[in-house]
Amino acid sequence: MIQFRNLRLARGAKVLIDAATLQIHPGWKVGLTGANGSGKSSLFAALRGELHQDQGDLDIPPAWVIAHVAQETPGVVCSAIDYVLDGDAELRRIEAELQVAEEAHQGGRIGELHARLGEIDGYAARAWAAALLDGLGFLPDDLERPVADFSGGWRMRLNLGQALMCRSDLLLLDEPTNHLDLDAVIWLEQWLRDYRGTLLLISHDREFLDACVSHVTHVENQRLTLYSGGYSDFERQRAERLSQQQSMFERQQREIAHIEDYIRRFRAKATKARQAQSRIKALERMERIAAAHIDTPFSFSFRDCPAAPDPLLQIEDGAVGYDGRAVLDGIGLTLRPGERIGLLGRNGAGKSTLIKLLAGQLSLSAGERSEGKGLATGYFAQHQLETLRPDESPLQHMLRLEPNAREQTLRDYLGGFDFRGDTVGAGAVTGAATPCGSFSGGEKSRLALALLIWRQPNLLLLDEPTNHLDLEMRHALTLALQDFEGAMVLVSHDRALLRATCDRFLLVDGGRVQAFDGDLDDYRDWLAVRRAEASAAAQCPQRNADKASRKADREQAANERQSRLAVRRPLVKERDQLERKLAGWQSEKKLLDERLADPGIYAGGNSALLQDLLKRQAELAASIETAESRWLEIEEALEALPSD
Repeated sequence: MIQFRNLRLARGAKVLIDAATLQIHPGWKVGLTGANGSGKSSLFAALRGELHQDQGDLDIPPAWVIAHVAQETPGVVCSAIDYVLDGDAELRRIEAELQVAEEAHQGGRIGELHARLGEIDGYAARAWAAALLDGLGFLPDDLERPVADFSGGWRMRLNLGQALMCRSDLLLLDEPTNHLDLDAVIWLEQWLRDYRGTLLLISHDREFLDACVSHVTHVENQRLTLYSGGYSDFERQRAERLSQQQSMFERQQREIAHIEDYIRRFRAKATKARQAQSRIKALERMERIAAAHIDTPFSFSFRDCPAAPDPLLQIEDGAVGYDGRAVLDGIGLTLRPGERIGLLGRNGAGKSTLIKLLAGQLSLSAGERSEGKGLATGYFAQHQLETLRPDESPLQHMLRLEPNAREQTLRDYLGGFDFRGDTVGAGAVTGAATPCGSFSGGEKSRLALALLIWRQPNLLLLDEPTNHLDLEMRHALTLALQDFEGAMVLVSHDRALLRATCDRFLLVDGGRVQAFDGDLDDYRDWLAVRRAEASAAAQCPQRNADKASRKADREQAANERQSRLAVRRPLVKERDQLERKLAGWQSEKKLLDERLADPGIYAGGNSALLQDLLKRQAELAASIETAESRWLEIEEALEALPSD
């Protein structure tokens, strides 16, 4: 097992983790969470032996093989599949020794090496590596391409494949989904569930964590705290612990105030001096309980949209592609105000191409495009981070957008994206700046989102907006998108974001764009069927015609099932949305009721505040009553429908 005993880790003078004591047992799958800069990556470095602890012990079984994802990929000329095979060091060592033994005609040694090759399943290693690359989104033609031909994001996928190829006892994964799309994330999720070793995973994808881990270790206030269960279980347990901590803190503060009052009143009296001194010593010995802090550093919302035309954007019988090659054809799409669309589809199907077409960065090669008068498009994609000026601060970027705005207004706005103090940079008054060129990927993404939101779009086009964003920023973005009044088209591998913000999905597949009548669970099943069909076709090409016939039968059956579900799904979706809203309203009303039950609020003299609270209480009561009535109507309608 892995053991931490009174462990302290520091980077320079900054202590990251202190007095950490816990055990991680073999086979555990542990999610490592905490704010950016809290020490998660440093802990990984210590586990790899690249960073030595400043105090305490960190014990790992010496025979364990540790695998991790390299952050750099050299532009080597070896093929992608050979690069992934390099992850199995013992396999490569046996292959090299076999070559030497065969050249020296050492029959006995050759037999020993072939026996060991069989024990580690080395004869199937190439097929295993090909399966890994397929799961990570590589096409069959990519397997023999040189590593140097791939872009940075695809090289990171190769690094991940190399780490998965290693027959490891401990697998360390730091944000493995950052460069993956949704189908690769779903595949990796299943792979990690089947992994037999010990897993330590840093991720900002809550659904991915929930699906992959059995424990969560949280880094907070230089402490490591171990929780059982997935990420949702951790959130609930941590909230309960923080509530108890806050209650204990408040109780202790009352006790301290009482003791200090006693000392202040009786310290100078000879008859009470000894008791006062005793209480002073008690205060000095008292272990202080910290106040519970759960406030997020992020707080922002979309500004009011300009008046939106209807329709916003329309494409009829469109086609788009690159260098004369069509990627999508027969596109018929109408975007209306308030629509919230998620794009689904396998890697390379054309989701980003469609987003670029909607953003006007690609032109139609056929068909017609018409934009409503007053369309204001906001487009976010990872390559747009490169358009940030590296020598300018966030504030200078904002001043370029809004030169007449008050500097304090812009500072307050940037503070909602956690740009504060020196990070914001100085404005035009001093001319000094904190350049964003040294920012992390997450900071650059936050700045790009801030600039986009300030422009007040009424059509929002987002291509993987959560890459490099931590959990709190993702949550803040989700809340902001839920309140966004304009239309939105979203591509993301973050299923929590898709579920919370999209009302319907479009499937991009086979060069076509069509409505997907289902949810993300249905899409996962659709992907599984596609993978199974592709695998079977590769193994038995002579039976493709028969399989195509069976596929048509399955598609017909699926279409009939979707028709039956077409009536049920909108009702279920509306019911789920009502339940989420009711939970929030009821929680807010409970707090208001408790506050209004306090006699002190009526004696405070602030009649305006009291009127606002009473008005909000009445609004919540009316909203809850209306929602509950509609919820009952939906339940009755669902019960009346035939079961699927």
